[in-house]
Amino acid sequence: MPIRMRFTTWRPPAAAAVAALMAAFLTPAAAHGAPQKPRESQPVYSYANAVREAVWVDTGLDGDGDGKTDRVAVDIVRPREPAQQGRKIPVIMDASPYYSCCGRGNESQLKTYDAKGHVVQMPLFYDNYFVPRGYAFVGVDLTGTNRSDGCVDVGGRSDVQSAKAVVDWLNGRARAYTTRAGTRTAKATWTNGKTGMIGKSWDATIANGVAATGVKGLKTIVPISGISSWYDYYFAKGAPLYDSGPDGLSNYVDSPDAQAKCAAVQQKLVDGAPRTGDWTPFWTERDYVKDAGKVRASVFLTHGMQDLNVRTKHFGQWWDALAENGVHRKIWLSQTGHVDPFDFRRGAWVDTLHRWFDHELLGYDNGIDREPMADIERHPDQWGTSRVWPPSGTHTTTLRPDRGTQAGVGTLGLTKGDGTETVTDNPQLSETDWAAKIGTPTPDKAGFVTRPLTHDLRLSGSSTVTVTATPTTPTAHLSAVLVDLGPDTIRDYADGGEGITTLTDRSCWGASTAGDSACFKTTQAKKTAVDYTVFSRGWADLGNYASDRKGVPLTPGKAYTITLDLAATDHVVPAGHRLALIVAGTDKDLIDPPADKPTLTVDLSRTQARVPLVGGAAAFANATSGKPPAAPAATTLKGVRDPSAAHRIPGEAG
Repeated sequence: MPIRMRFTTWRPPAAAAVAALMAAFLTPAAAHGAPQKPRESQPVYSYANAVREAVWVDTGLDGDGDGKTDRVAVDIVRPREPAQQGRKIPVIMDASPYYSCCGRGNESQLKTYDAKGHVVQMPLFYDNYFVPRGYAFVGVDLTGTNRSDGCVDVGGRSDVQSAKAVVDWLNGRARAYTTRAGTRTAKATWTNGKTGMIGKSWDATIANGVAATGVKGLKTIVPISGISSWYDYYFAKGAPLYDSGPDGLSNYVDSPDAQAKCAAVQQKLVDGAPRTGDWTPFWTERDYVKDAGKVRASVFLTHGMQDLNVRTKHFGQWWDALAENGVHRKIWLSQTGHVDPFDFRRGAWVDTLHRWFDHELLGYDNGIDREPMADIERHPDQWGTSRVWPPSGTHTTTLRPDRGTQAGVGTLGLTKGDGTETVTDNPQLSETDWAAKIGTPTPDKAGFVTRPLTHDLRLSGSSTVTVTATPTTPTAHLSAVLVDLGPDTIRDYADGGEGITTLTDRSCWGASTAGDSACFKTTQAKKTAVDYTVFSRGWADLGNYASDRKGVPLTPGKAYTITLDLAATDHVVPAGHRLALIVAGTDKDLIDPPADKPTLTVDLSRTQARVPLVGGAAAFANATSGKPPAAPAATTLKGVRDPSAAHRIPGEAG
């Protein structure tokens, strides 16, 4: 949809309020004496005259061990007029570790302050846009960051309590102070306590974690590319996804004060997250999925389906757990990588977010709860919807690999295969190398391909791939990817912008001051033409065959069976294309290699993919009912470049 500019012309507050009331209530029905509820909050309050203040909320924890409970800094921007009129307002909150170290948004904005310590620039557009519409915006510095006490514990009790304590304070259940070390208390008399949390990446993760406590007063969360279980950020069934642990993240965001005080916490981050990939109590504390049953808040979730930083398993398992517990939900899925919807669908995002907060925090009956649950990007800037997600009629369907006429170039169908294929781990190759030579026998992968489809085939949800393999070494890693084989133009998610190009012109969303502009650089889709698209991935350490939580050395020559969890997605393989499954070893830059360089013999009779197909097995049979084709051509196909290993910090790109 076209971008709707939100430049604002200010009128005196009293006149603006009257105009808004007229617009909200004097509909034809209201003119005849039938009052109606407003359907959209209006920018009737002065942003220039807004209250800007700071408080420090007591978390009740002493993370830095200095004998005093930690206080977190809370910067507040709120309209002045409602309190003067005796009315209480809701809160939109973003709790982040990035406000001083790294910045927020596509332009890496930091908080700035005046001489009194009051916030001047609040990153992102939330305050500019929503404060004039009758919301307060609250930016919370997580413990150990910026102006807060304590230590960063990377998704643990202190991280979550940083934000939960603020929700408690907003609802009269916690204590805050007007200064970091003083004794003068501050009360949130200006709010009704109704709070919505929003944020991207680590910020989104905190929103998930706070919601999983079941705290009263948190009415909704809007997690953008958020983590749902920190183990799954660092490992995939024992296989390390990154070459560092949570201590690296803590070092990245720690304030100078925390760096001086938090050595003991840093050591706990190292000890609690062993590089073996074994599950420990450290990970249990940071697993929010297990507590989905406590969630009271509604959830509007958005994620890039090609996010290789916070990978899409996070939204898939969180979404499924929320669904099982009857949580009210909405979802957007884009073709981008780790990108905020403000930077890939700006006008529609602001409008939808506005309506969502109006409904969830102000109680406006604007119909958003009766609209389709899911928005899904099918092609760059081309979106479709689903009434529910995954769609009704989606069934898990078992697809089986079989041998072809050449080694490593097999078939994929509904019939059980036989025989074996061999794969030799090559840590220098990635999924792009495998897919580019899907029709060519190579020692590093085994590929299995359907017939060309006669009808579109839609996969919606999370898949698994079960592999039975015999290794030649005591250690081995496995990768499995699903590939759409056929020409397309997609967002270039492997590019530095992860699917967007940032331009030089700006669009404005809300009101500005001299120190806080509501105008942000525009973007456009970064596109590339490809011959194939890898759209779902999963990895595992074969040593975790008996337990997701503990690995053991392998016995060379012995067969082991393990199930890989593939990332959630929603992808349509169009008629004329083929669906492919590739099984291989190390996926360069997406998992670290094992200690050895194994050759794996894959038993095809005991290997299968279970995929969520709209229409189930019948749809697959119908789509693959054409005449048997020739094997894929032994040519090199074009795809995106190798997945980047650069974005190793959740949220560092905005």
